Amino acid sequence: MSHTRLGFIFVSVAVIFWGILPIALKLSGGFIDPVTLTWFRFLVAFVVTYFLQWRFGALRQFANLAMQDWLRLSAAAILLMCNYTSFVYSLDYLSPGTAQLNFQTAPFYLAFGGALFFKERLTALQLTCFATLALGVLLFFHPSLDLSATDASQVGIGVLIVQFSVLSWTSYALLQKSLIAKLTPNNVLLFIYGLGILVMAPFSDFSHFGSMTNDEWVVIVFCAANTLIAYGCFGQSMKYWPTAQVSAMLALTPVLSFAANAMVVKLGLWPNTFSADTLDTWSLLGIVLIVGSVFVVQIWPLYAAQKRKGNSNKK
Repeated sequence: MSHTRLGFIFVSVAVIFWGILPIALKLSGGFIDPVTLTWFRFLVAFVVTYFLQWRFGALRQFANLAMQDWLRLSAAAILLMCNYTSFVYSLDYLSPGTAQLNFQTAPFYLAFGGALFFKERLTALQLTCFATLALGVLLFFHPSLDLSATDASQVGIGVLIVQFSVLSWTSYALLQKSLIAKLTPNNVLLFIYGLGILVMAPFSDFSHFGSMTNDEWVVIVFCAANTLIAYGCFGQSMKYWPTAQVSAMLALTPVLSFAANAMVVKLGLWPNTFSADTLDTWSLLGIVLIVGSVFVVQIWPLYAAQKRKGNSNKK
């Protein structure tokens, strides 16, 4: 099988799992708190990742770390914990699709972080995409800008929580990038999972596990498996596809979340938990602008590199 097909398969699996994850997370809110759920997801991920890293002899990388590296690792762990838990909290205020769409500011925060900390250059096109992204967000959430609306404050709180989650994830990603010369991404995640288990244990309510039904166990096991499968496939896709192409595909995640939410509502599943997203023409235009902005800002570097390569070959 060609690298192109393998890359497409892996990134598609990652998009599918990340797209439907908010459905499971919203369901989990009815029987387990976000901190305890995140502790469980980290526990499962730690056990599996530790076994794999031990099996392939990758654990020796930790022996070469300096004190500064350990501090950055610890900061990355705390930030990713904030990302996991705050995103679940946001689902008390937003639908899964809305939360995922609002999370699409992450690539732009990451681009700004790269320019600030790693001296990466932002092009005029990327800056233009920032502007269209902001316009898209305003269009999508324009019903919530009506302060007389009864749920406007609820949506506003949800948006703020998601943006905190985005900033936490972006900071974690930048710290991970700063450690890439010394640790593989899997080892960074291994440390984060391990520290997360220890830090969140005192704040977790383990009594939830004794009162859960079989269906509820299915939900939290799926959330834990999602962490492993989505991140694993995402990492594999990077081996076969350029980063820009992978990131562009990930821009489809909120669209899938909207589709999953619509399907759940259409089938009448969990009617007390899920409701249909109210989308007018302006909101739909906002979705197009947001997803399109993310797609362009991620795919343009690949196009520019191929154009430069073609010009150099002509010479």
